[in-house]
Amino acid sequence: MPSLLFHALGREEMLAAMQSSDSAYEGVFFTAVRTTGIFCRPTCPARKPKPENVVFHASADAALADGFRPCKRCHPLSLPREAPEWVGLLLDALRRQPDHRWGDPELQAIGLDPVRVRRWFKEHHGQSFQRWWRAHRLGSALGALTQTTSVDAGGFDHGFGSVSGFRAAFGRQFATTPGRAKHALALRYASIETPLGPMLAAAEDRGLVLLEFLDRPALVKELEELRDRHDYLAAPGDHPHIGALRAQLNAFFAGTRREFDVPLHLPGTVFEQSVWAALRSIPSGETRSYGELAAALGQPSGARAVGAANGRNRVAILVPCHRVVGQDGRLTGYGGGLRRKQKLLELEGVSVADGRLSAQQALWPIPAS
Repeated sequence: MPSLLFHALGREEMLAAMQSSDSAYEGVFFTAVRTTGIFCRPTCPARKPKPENVVFHASADAALADGFRPCKRCHPLSLPREAPEWVGLLLDALRRQPDHRWGDPELQAIGLDPVRVRRWFKEHHGQSFQRWWRAHRLGSALGALTQTTSVDAGGFDHGFGSVSGFRAAFGRQFATTPGRAKHALALRYASIETPLGPMLAAAEDRGLVLLEFLDRPALVKELEELRDRHDYLAAPGDHPHIGALRAQLNAFFAGTRREFDVPLHLPGTVFEQSVWAALRSIPSGETRSYGELAAALGQPSGARAVGAANGRNRVAILVPCHRVVGQDGRLTGYGGGLRRKQKLLELEGVSVADGRLSAQQALWPIPAS
């Protein structure tokens, strides 16, 4: 995901952060060096390049697209997966005092730098800490409302000092009233760090509804569709299904897990759901072409329609659209980017070279029905 802060930074600020190896800028920008053709994190321990040889990129993908190679010392393609220790301390404080006002003075009182807090939440959640916390409380209130808690009690129970203040904040967040929201579907979402970049997961009680890389171009449209067509009201916050997903993804990327058992709920048309079910039937370590998938669904001339439904899949990895390739074995058509598609297939034991499967793996047989 191109850093949400990148375009707000000046070149001099980024140069200073690079020279001082400031860890607060991790993931905010990447340093590329023209003379070596290599790009790094701001904290790379290697000797610092001359400023005139440096160009900055908002993401690792942008640096790769510009022809630079990842540094072998700081490994810019593998950002840290753990949040800084101070984030855990802050979240503990929030849980202990959910109705406390958390402005800059209150953050300083518990030993936190408001600038660092603001920068981290902007990078990882796309908004300031105060806005994130307000949305988090509203999301909790939304969940309570849908379980028949009264509107007034919902506001007071989640740290709002007045009914009018709660109603006003709720309207700004969800574009509806708390009373109408009592009958809506509450969708909770949270970010998940992975070796291939941050992902956004969203779940409701029936199952996981969405899992996408944050830089997927269609993500905003998918969220709007869930809201407009399927009557979801989304708010930040954890959910047991997201907790289970986080643990299983960690095992998957560590190479100790191939299959997932997190419940899924996949709103869509009957045809889309049939395609997504077919995707889930492709075994780990194997691939199918669009034509093979269409034939397995009894529509041998429907490869184009299958490809379109495949592109509308909202749950990456668990509904493994990365296992669908071109008829000639080329890696084509992945919303998360072909580099990620290749990495996912390689994690599952599929050999990929120059964007194409090996000849033996290009066309897998379709299991007998």
